[in-house]
Amino acid sequence: MIYKTEEEFLKAYDSNKYEKLSLTTDILVLSVSDEEVNNYRKTPTKHMSVLLVKRNDYPYKSKWCLPGGFIAIDEDIEDCPIRILRNETNLHDIYLEQLYTFGDVNRDPRMRVISTSYMALIDKNRLDYKLSNSASWFNISYEERDNVVTVYLDNGSTRLSFIVKKVLKELTTDRYRLEIVENDSIAFDHPLVILTGIERLKNKISYTDVVFNMMPEYFTLGELQQVYEVILGKKLLDPAFRRIIADKVEKTEFVRTGAGHRPAILFKYKKK
Repeated sequence: MIYKTEEEFLKAYDSNKYEKLSLTTDILVLSVSDEEVNNYRKTPTKHMSVLLVKRNDYPYKSKWCLPGGFIAIDEDIEDCPIRILRNETNLHDIYLEQLYTFGDVNRDPRMRVISTSYMALIDKNRLDYKLSNSASWFNISYEERDNVVTVYLDNGSTRLSFIVKKVLKELTTDRYRLEIVENDSIAFDHPLVILTGIERLKNKISYTDVVFNMMPEYFTLGELQQVYEVILGKKLLDPAFRRIIADKVEKTEFVRTGAGHRPAILFKYKKK
């Protein structure tokens, strides 16, 4: 049938001719922060951690997952993760960026669900409000061998793990497709979201200033270097690191003293 006007087309349009699907958002909240140490002379160790919530309903009841939920029919897609984070974790006013869209046909046992995921970066030690009771920080550690990544998550009382395989997708661009090999502790396909976010963050700190969303206002160069090393999963030579951040930070008049260490000059992010 040929329509003369858009109004005529819309009047005759039958929305029921297509199958329905649902849209959700899942939010990966990452932090690289100091862990408490008992010896005041010892430099605090930094760990990357992820914020998970425990599900209280089916499917995957009592399993841990990323904060997430359905996008309302009248809700802007960028407003949804803000609402969900506040409702499920009590987090608010933090850095968010769109991460990736996950749309495997069988990713949700209830129906066909596509998820637009977001990544949030914070320093959890700077939060001045309490998280929701269902939310918990899990320290992340992982090992990779022959493109198979084993990830361990630990919050002190619960230890979770999953295994994801990287399958080469495009030889010319070195792009990979992630496949879950083993997972019995994280709901849905959230292991893919977690690993995708970690890989994104590792890439972005080399050409953006995104890492400073995970830093306090004032910091030492040693603390900043630790954050880079935790994210990249490797040690950096001091001279090379200084060149990387030379144009990103500026020296302040403040000095950190005490704690059993020599006084250290404090720096801050140099805003462009």
